[in-house]
Amino acid sequence: MRLALLTDLHANRRALEACLAHARAAGADRCVFLGDYVGYGPEPQDVVELVMEEVSRGALAVAGNHDQAVSELSETMTTDAEIAMAWTRGQLGPASREFLGSLPMRFEDGPRLYVHASPQTYPPWIYVNDAPAAKRALEASRAQTVFCGHTHLRALYGITATGQLVSFQPVPSVPVPLPRHRRWLSVIGAVGQSRDGDPAAAYAILDTDRSEITHHRVPYDVDAEALAILQAGLPPSLAERLLKGR
Repeated sequence: MRLALLTDLHANRRALEACLAHARAAGADRCVFLGDYVGYGPEPQDVVELVMEEVSRGALAVAGNHDQAVSELSETMTTDAEIAMAWTRGQLGPASREFLGSLPMRFEDGPRLYVHASPQTYPPWIYVNDAPAAKRALEASRAQTVFCGHTHLRALYGITATGQLVSFQPVPSVPVPLPRHRRWLSVIGAVGQSRDGDPAAAYAILDTDRSEITHHRVPYDVDAEALAILQAGLPPSLAERLLKGR
């Protein structure tokens, strides 16, 4: 089976539609969404409806911190994120709010664990952004492979039977084998708000039969999405960040 792994959509409809089209063309059988469907971007209702549609077709979805913040007013965020979240709450319909509130924090699918951030105790939402954090995350789970997002940066960590941690920087469009004699933690890049200097959307496809993962970058109309942010009255810095991929 080929699983499309998508995370950190952040109310960016154009980026999500581009990634879904790319995944279909690449032969993905099922989508797995790793959270943060709203926040920052100008189209929260559209994005949540697209995710709900995919879930109705068999996709899996877990919650992210921005999704939880829709109903949890105590969630700590940056000033721009809080402004965007306050605006987002007013854009979501009852069905979308109910959907976001019903999402699990994690989903186990055989040897695979899907979460938004580190599988350690929630809250807080812990970033897996270096080797020590990856090792702690792997130690917090018994799954053979953990998939997460939250950092908006792609990365791959493996741990051997002797506890030796190895790290990789995946190259887009290049399949990376995930030998089953090791345990793995794969951090998926962001669909809706890239932070690695490349504005293109990011997602990955996991081939469970071949036990390999391929990260992809997908161009979309970033200028139009940035303009939509400004037209919605959201902080201009969010538009600038989208254009710069930072």
